[in-house]
Amino acid sequence: MAQYGLIGRSLGHSRSPELFASIFAREGLSGARYELFELDHVDELPGLIAARPALRGLNVTIPYKQNVIPLLHGLSPEAAAVGAVNCIRIRDGRWIGHNTDIDGFRALIGPHLGTVLGQGGTVRPRALVLGSGGASRAVAYVLRELGLRFRVVSRSRERGDLTWDQVDRTVVGVCRLIIHTTPLGMWPKVDESPALPYAALTDQHHLIDLVYNPEETLFLRQGRDAGAVVENGMVMLKEQAEAAWRFWGVD
Repeated sequence: MAQYGLIGRSLGHSRSPELFASIFAREGLSGARYELFELDHVDELPGLIAARPALRGLNVTIPYKQNVIPLLHGLSPEAAAVGAVNCIRIRDGRWIGHNTDIDGFRALIGPHLGTVLGQGGTVRPRALVLGSGGASRAVAYVLRELGLRFRVVSRSRERGDLTWDQVDRTVVGVCRLIIHTTPLGMWPKVDESPALPYAALTDQHHLIDLVYNPEETLFLRQGRDAGAVVENGMVMLKEQAEAAWRFWGVD
């Protein structure tokens, strides 16, 4: 019986089991299982895989997307370019890392591009990427692919272009596309949101939150109240799951 799962530190918010249950049903795999594996430290991964020889694939979430890399036997070109892994293929004693967040974010941002690019697509907007973790790296990869200018906001100047205290009304005013990549506002801490000057938002802004639980975070609610176009991360979650399934299925 093939097994799959998700590793991370706190997984109570995850909807991956129900997503993969749908995939297994579609594929006619009545015996396949998908489980949540909460690890206190990423170094517990080898023990987990050794104890479960039926594991054929794992998803990876916060906070292990970057520090899982030294434990792997190889990376796909995409994962190497991004510097983060959210998907591991397990075959014949080898663990190969991949990044399907790229596929997910491409699908998520696509419908926003027509309006955010401006009339005729001649105005190239600036994007603001909130957070500098593993998901942020995948977002940055796609934004570069699209030729969009962006700045990364981080607690550390070494990891981003701006620190949070530098994000003022002027920065928000010129960055009409704002992508939130941190876990702020994720269930159960739904009363949290990034520290932004929300009064600077307008109906010309697009706010994307990679969080999908709850469906509308406080970040998105404040954007919607300002007239902005808002979207959560559910499209990204579904598409990265499909991409993971394709990656796991290649022998």
